[in-house]
Amino acid sequence: MLKELYIENLAVIEKADIEFTGNFNVFSGETGAGKSILIGAINAILGGRAHKDLIRTGTSKASVSALFDYIPPIVAAKLEENGYPAEGELLLKRDISADGKGQVRINGMPATAAMLKEITSGLIDIHGQQDNRILTDNANQRELIDGYAGLKERLSEYSAKFRNFSALTRRVKQLEAENSEKDIRAEKLRADIDEVEKLSLKKGDEPIIAEKLTRARNLEEISEALNGASAAVGGGDDEQGAADLSESALKLLDGITKYVPECGELSERLKTLVVELRDISGDISALIPDDDEEISLQSLEEKMSGILWLKRKYMRETDEIIDLCGEWKKELKELSECDNTLAELNAERHKVAEEVKTAAAELSKLRREAADRLTEEITEQLRYLDMPDVRLRFDISQGKITVNGMDDIELMISVNKGEDLKPIAKAASGGELSRIMLAIKSVCAENDDTPTMIFDEIDTGISGRAARKVGNKLSGISRRRQVLCVTHLAQIAALSDNHLLIQKNSDETRTYTTVSRLDHEGKVREVARLISGDSSDASLVNAEELIRRGTQGDSEE
Repeated sequence: MLKELYIENLAVIEKADIEFTGNFNVFSGETGAGKSILIGAINAILGGRAHKDLIRTGTSKASVSALFDYIPPIVAAKLEENGYPAEGELLLKRDISADGKGQVRINGMPATAAMLKEITSGLIDIHGQQDNRILTDNANQRELIDGYAGLKERLSEYSAKFRNFSALTRRVKQLEAENSEKDIRAEKLRADIDEVEKLSLKKGDEPIIAEKLTRARNLEEISEALNGASAAVGGGDDEQGAADLSESALKLLDGITKYVPECGELSERLKTLVVELRDISGDISALIPDDDEEISLQSLEEKMSGILWLKRKYMRETDEIIDLCGEWKKELKELSECDNTLAELNAERHKVAEEVKTAAAELSKLRREAADRLTEEITEQLRYLDMPDVRLRFDISQGKITVNGMDDIELMISVNKGEDLKPIAKAASGGELSRIMLAIKSVCAENDDTPTMIFDEIDTGISGRAARKVGNKLSGISRRRQVLCVTHLAQIAALSDNHLLIQKNSDETRTYTTVSRLDHEGKVREVARLISGDSSDASLVNAEELIRRGTQGDSEE
């Protein structure tokens, strides 16, 4: 659950350190005081969009930190998968910088906003006024039933089958299109393959051929230099080389060693030199081109010319062309076996299509069963929320089979006696939509492990007894989940376990928004203000009575 939220330099909030309880937390304040900024801060810490325009004027960055004292298993698993500690408390921190280089930290370790969003899904469920409009979307109505029925795993399995069917369908269409022109394509593939294979290339051949070609083009100069060097070192038919001269010097030194003992050492050195010179001479001779090499220039020129032509034609490097040739061979093989492959694919596609139809029908059956149960539970909740004549029905009809099944779903509603059921988008007012969404959240809370739920002005369009019952319902949810609620209604605020007042103040130069936790006396004054707009004696008495009734168990069981 969200234990603490710290905000610094976010819009009109200079600094705010907010502590929450584990049950029913209420925010209230004058219109424009900054309640939406708090919701924006929580969205930011959950990885939502954080624009630099949120930074308080005159500062270089804004910062939001959130401390959670309970980590749901699904969030703990994501933390571990990404290498973050998943035991004890969870600390999230996000800096929004004016230069666009914001920072994110999870338990003190660097992260990205995308990682933050992925990991924190499952920590907080935020319901705002815009969600009432989302309720009127048919896709969301289908997801509502799926979530209530616990169909996530089954829907995932079905979706995998459908995607396999779609992939097979695309492949069949591709092969059918290719089959109509396969002879033309096959002829071109054979020509391209022959053009590459006639050069007998292997990967890495081009630099070797280029080196051989350079040698062949300079063969005369190479031969002349190597022959000259060999003769200079090892000698020739009519002349002595360095090795011969060194042997002569060795003999002369050996002849006088008995007179000049120092010549013995010089003689040994010359012996080593003579052996080395003979080896060098042999190595030089081995490098002298032979007759076969002298006649290979033309074939090398032809091969390099062919390589350059291929590179220009296909605009790829030699090794890439060799790989491409391999792909051509595979494609040519497929074309030659196209009829058999097409028949096999069509048979497999038909089999998978039957599996998809069966799975879609099973999903539809489960949805219909769940829709009946869900309708009953939502209706019961709505009757408590001062909509006694409400009637609901999920119209489920068979439509086109898609990745989500074959059901077209429309939530139908009648809120007054004698009225026909109509699509919810046409039959429900803003206040009724708010209560319907609250009823849905209340029902689904039993099947949802999200520890914290936030309701941003769920009281839109309601008042009087309905408002009191909405407060009771929120208070009831808070016995199973932590609830944070932004409200303008005294009936809801009176039921809070933790009342937080948002106030906007100004001095001569700046505007400041503060968030303060109210004691009992402060809560009475704020509830009185919500009742009548002031803190008169009468409104204070009324506020005290509202709060007393809430603390004596008037909330939803």
